[in-house]
Amino acid sequence: MEENKYERMLAQYNTNINDEEVTRKVKRIVEDGVEENNTLDIKKFLFGSIELTSLKATDSDESILKLVENVNKFEDEYMELPHVATICVYPCFAQIVNQSLEVEGVELACVSGSFPSSQALIEVKVAETALAIKDGATEIDIVMSIGKFLSGDYETVCDEISELKAVCGDKKLKVILETGLFGNASDIKTASLLAMYSGADYIKTSTGKENPAATPEAVYVMCEAIKEYHEKTGIKIGLKPAGGLNTVRDALTYYTIVKEVLGEEWLTNELFRLGTSRLANLLLSEIVGKEVKFF
Repeated sequence: MEENKYERMLAQYNTNINDEEVTRKVKRIVEDGVEENNTLDIKKFLFGSIELTSLKATDSDESILKLVENVNKFEDEYMELPHVATICVYPCFAQIVNQSLEVEGVELACVSGSFPSSQALIEVKVAETALAIKDGATEIDIVMSIGKFLSGDYETVCDEISELKAVCGDKKLKVILETGLFGNASDIKTASLLAMYSGADYIKTSTGKENPAATPEAVYVMCEAIKEYHEKTGIKIGLKPAGGLNTVRDALTYYTIVKEVLGEEWLTNELFRLGTSRLANLLLSEIVGKEVKFF
């Protein structure tokens, strides 16, 4: 059988990854670097990279409006601190966020494409994405078709991502790999490369709906894929750990891995995002030196 373009692309990279070696490398990076990066300035940077996220079945117009109002108030109450990077919601709330958000520079991300399962006809995914953008979304988060990936149907996986990127146009597309459903690091690297090749502007670990969600090992492998892809193409792809970011140390761990593998160039809130809600108050509390429950 003739090799397809996806297999030819993958053949340019080493996707045969040793999981134990990844674990050892991550352990060394974390042990050597996290405490060094445990500084006030880095915590401020991390706060400014947060995608303040609400993706609950109980979300309502009122709860989302309160979230936006908190972001608006934060700008006045903490003028010396960066605002969050993004508000991330379901598409049905895009309009209310778009109409009520007053802070310049905060992006509006919507999960789309039948989040979190990605189990829908491509026509449905296209329609949902187009509607989210019409209502003001500036970034779109989709889930890779995991079942098709695991069954080896890379062509359909990539065609879907490419089609949804075409719908997004100049709006950023984040592709969620749901790394916790993969059995090994080789699959994570392969999925990362396929997503980037197909038009992803960011690759993202998880929906937060599966366990495990983000892990340091998955983020390390994704960083390695981003680095190698950049070396071959010159294209910089962003990274978004999401799901299971429960402590400030978690955020510092991901910062340390990105710094070690990708370098300072990736340490901007354009290329490095943290998908979380609970982390905002924890980081803010450490920055101001007392417990704060602002969000």
